Amino acid sequence: MKVGVRDISRKTGFSPATVSNALNHKRGVSKETADIILKAAHELGYQRQGRLNRIQFVIARGTGRILDESAFHPVVIEGVEREAKKHDLSTTYVTLDLPNPASKAQIREMCQDPTGAIILLGTEMWEDDYEPFYNSAAPLVIVDGWCSRQFMDSIVISNESSAYNAVCHLIEKGHTRIGYLHGNPQIRNFPLRYRGFETAMAEHGLAVNKKYQLDVGTTLSTAFADVNVWLDEGHDLPTAFFADNDVLAVGAIQALAKHGVRVPEDVSLIGFDDLNFASISNPPLTTIRVPKQEIGELAVRRIIGQTSGEIGYTTVTHISTTFVERESVADIRS
Repeated sequence: MKVGVRDISRKTGFSPATVSNALNHKRGVSKETADIILKAAHELGYQRQGRLNRIQFVIARGTGRILDESAFHPVVIEGVEREAKKHDLSTTYVTLDLPNPASKAQIREMCQDPTGAIILLGTEMWEDDYEPFYNSAAPLVIVDGWCSRQFMDSIVISNESSAYNAVCHLIEKGHTRIGYLHGNPQIRNFPLRYRGFETAMAEHGLAVNKKYQLDVGTTLSTAFADVNVWLDEGHDLPTAFFADNDVLAVGAIQALAKHGVRVPEDVSLIGFDDLNFASISNPPLTTIRVPKQEIGELAVRRIIGQTSGEIGYTTVTHISTTFVERESVADIRS
C-alpha cells in the first residue's frame, strides 16, 4: 500500500502541511519535529511522489568568462556520471544564462519536478542568484558555490587554507616579496584565496605590497595581455606571484617570457586548480590540485541521502586540496 502524507500525519500527530514541509526540507519546521517526521516516513516506507530518475547538472553562467575557459566542471561532470550510473540514474545537462530574465522560469520548472535532482554549478553565482532555487521540490546540491541565506547542501573548495599553505611554501623557499594576480572578473572563490595569502604573509611578518598586485583577465589571452602591459610599464618585480587560478598563472608565464623574465630563476609562480595544461606549461606549473571528479561523485551521494528521507539537515562540505610541486618555484634561500 502506498504511504502518503496523511498516513505520516496520523502516525506523528503533526498536520499534513507540517509533514509536507518537513519531507521537502522547507523552512518553518524545527529540527526536532523534522526528525520525528522523517523517522516515521522511513518506518512507514514512504517514497517521495515521482521517484528520482535523473540528475540534472546545471551550469549557471554569469559572465561565462570563468566557465568558458576552465576545464574544472567537465571533470566534475565525469564524477557525476560515474556515480549516477551506480544508482541507475541518467544525467542531463542544462545551461542557465543568469543575466537573462527568462532563466527564472527555467529554474522554476526544474525545481518543481522532484524526479530530476539538481547539481548546481555555483562557480559564477553570487548570493542573489540562489534565490530562485529556494525551497526546491527537486533534491539540490550546489558544487563550487554556497548560499548564505538559506540552508542548501553545498560542496566547496577549501580556498583559504589552500592558498595559505601555498604562500607558506613560497615563504619557506625564501620569498618575502610576493605579489598577487587577481582574476578580473571576480568570483566568490577568489577573495577567499586572497585572504589565505594575506594571513600567511601576516603570520610571517611580511608586508602585503600593493605595487606587486595586479588585476588580469581570466582567459589565457587576456591574462597574457594584461601582464604584458604591466611589464611594459616598467614595474618592479617581486620574487614570486600567487595567482587566483592556473589560467592567470600560465598567461603570466607567457608574458614574462616575452620580456625575458625567467620562471622560476627570476620570478616564481603558483596557480590554483591543476588544470590539464598546468603540467605541460613551460615550466610546468606548481599549483593546487582540486579533486574535481570526487566532488561530482560526492554530490550524487548527497542527492541520494536527501531522497532516502533519512537526512533532515543540510551540510556545507569543504573539500581539501593537494599541493602539487613542479618547476615554477625557485628556492632562493641563501
